[in-house]
Amino acid sequence: MDLAKVRNIGISAHIDSGKTTLTERILFYTGRIHKIEEVRGKSGVGAKMDSMELERERGITIQSAATYVTWGEYHINIIDTPGHVDFTVEVERALSVLDGAILVLCSVSGVQSQSITVDRQMRRYNVPRIAFINKMDRSGANPFNVTKQLREKLRHNAVMVTYPIGAEDAFEGVVDLLTREALYFDGDNGEHIRREKCPEHLVDEVEEYRTLLVEKLGDFDDEIAEMYLEGEPEKVTAEQMIPVIRKATLSLELTPVFCGTAFKNKGVQNMIDAVGLYLPSPPEITNEAFDLGNNEEKVVLESDDNKPLCSLAFKLEDGKYGQLTYIRVYQGSIKKGMFIYNSRTKKKVKVGRLVRMHSDEMQDIEEAGAGDIVALFGIDCASGDTFHDGSVEFSMRSMFVPNPVISYAVEPKNKSTLNNFSKALNRFAKEDPTFRVKRDEESGETIISGMGELHLDVYIERMKREYKVDVVVGEPQVAYRETITRETPFMYTHKKQTGGAGQYAKLGGFMRPLPEELREESKTYNFVDNIVGGKIPREYISSCDNGFKTGMDKGCLIGFPVVDVEMEINDGGAHAVDSSDMAFQIAARAAFRETMTKAKPVILEPIMKVVVETPEEFQGTVQGGLIRRRGNIVGSETTMGTTVVECHVPLSEMFGYSTELRSGSQGKAEYSMEFEKYGPVPRNIQEELIKKYADRK
Repeated sequence: MDLAKVRNIGISAHIDSGKTTLTERILFYTGRIHKIEEVRGKSGVGAKMDSMELERERGITIQSAATYVTWGEYHINIIDTPGHVDFTVEVERALSVLDGAILVLCSVSGVQSQSITVDRQMRRYNVPRIAFINKMDRSGANPFNVTKQLREKLRHNAVMVTYPIGAEDAFEGVVDLLTREALYFDGDNGEHIRREKCPEHLVDEVEEYRTLLVEKLGDFDDEIAEMYLEGEPEKVTAEQMIPVIRKATLSLELTPVFCGTAFKNKGVQNMIDAVGLYLPSPPEITNEAFDLGNNEEKVVLESDDNKPLCSLAFKLEDGKYGQLTYIRVYQGSIKKGMFIYNSRTKKKVKVGRLVRMHSDEMQDIEEAGAGDIVALFGIDCASGDTFHDGSVEFSMRSMFVPNPVISYAVEPKNKSTLNNFSKALNRFAKEDPTFRVKRDEESGETIISGMGELHLDVYIERMKREYKVDVVVGEPQVAYRETITRETPFMYTHKKQTGGAGQYAKLGGFMRPLPEELREESKTYNFVDNIVGGKIPREYISSCDNGFKTGMDKGCLIGFPVVDVEMEINDGGAHAVDSSDMAFQIAARAAFRETMTKAKPVILEPIMKVVVETPEEFQGTVQGGLIRRRGNIVGSETTMGTTVVECHVPLSEMFGYSTELRSGSQGKAEYSMEFEKYGPVPRNIQEELIKKYADRK
């Protein structure tokens, strides 16, 4: 397979922008499926990429699904990712292994809250993208406004590459601005492309937008710039523009914008052409690994089948034949029957079965080379593990995994299903790094934590369907944190004398709130060693650090983890016989707990960014409801009779909100919610939480 013709792409967007519908059309036009099914189709079959029963029922994508297609000379691996923020790790997983992406936007709603989140994730992994403005057939469609939002809200250098012929019910097709050809999509499913001259009434607008495109491309190419400045933009040919658009897209300096309607089968094929023309092949992307055999030195991986193997397991699924592990091969090749090594566990495993995935169907293959995305069977590993062939010891970067913000206490209704209950929890925790399971030692309860109510509800529903376990769910518990608000000095001595050697450790210094610049680096703790003159022997300095870290596990107010603290040691003492690593760890832990009570501790709560889209007439009701829930409205804008309200609301106040919103807007409003930051709780609520904690103890 020619690597230059391989594309690994993802399709990402705000929930309900039509990603899955778009993928369905791509599969149809490339011949992978022979009948189009809709996400909420009458047939009850559901879209090909929504293979989970729950996905078909709810009409949303929960797990990212993988497939591959052939379009002309291009081999394209596609991952359809969820748009709902509760399944954000699925998007992270996909983006961490993809080379390029299609950012889908709704022609009416434009850049929505989740589009901003997805864009931030793409930036984190430096993923080049093209934009597709979907739903051009909807009332209020305005691709020019959406392109403007791409520039203003997402800071993209966005430029239209196709121009719409009409809009709403009059949307007929698109004009390719490079060739000035009008493209019409005939046939039952828009499979026949008719190319004609640009309609007379659009000639002036098309020339205006083509000149804008040429002007933008002049920033990346001297020859085009010269023709533009000499007043001859119309002489720039499509052949001159394509390589320049490609170069600027790959360097993330340009976002080509296409428009169409996947549902009405218009404008999809020329967008697939763009995937081959403008998105990168594996060798054009720089991927790095850490060499564990050489002090984690960074190594640039080469998309070469003959180099030592390096591949990343980015997603796990429990299929009917055992664990299915999706892997991206970055370097080298993987063959059926070969032995591979897990760089985290150091275990050697044999590749028994190698498959290419098409949603929930699979095709057996003998080998896969660099740049490929395939799946392995029966290999025990965790999400994010790196596999190599033993000749090198490489490890890929670990994915960014956000911390959970909500917990439920769960137990099976029938004790007889306890075994299946444990199996389900183990499998889900292994599949999804944002789903955590722990046992509360004090109450003996099983606690599950995740990214939001929908996230945990889906897993509880899956337990019922896939494992036949009915679950009793306790009150939702918010993931509070504790911190301090003022600098406090400490001096602590730990002394213990029991027959034989005793324990002795003395340390002094300051506990203070973490400096702002370290918080910006996403740190929650910092240790400062200012010991001079050997007051504490060097070998015990790290013991003090470890003791402080242990102290942060449980705060002094309501027993939640402590964040945003800097600990400085500048004084202390040791005993030649009685001092030890353990003595200093105990002293540091005790000093931390004792000092925290004096450092004006406060409770922090997760504050969520809530974005509500509602018909204009319900704006007052929606805003009133959010303010009642201690919400702080940060902005609202109205376009085409729809108001978008953005608000910061404490998570503890958001339970039951979806029911209230539905009844207050006749079911017409919808909202999305994602974690924004931690903020201090009001004094009266802090006292209430402390009292509850004391009663529980």
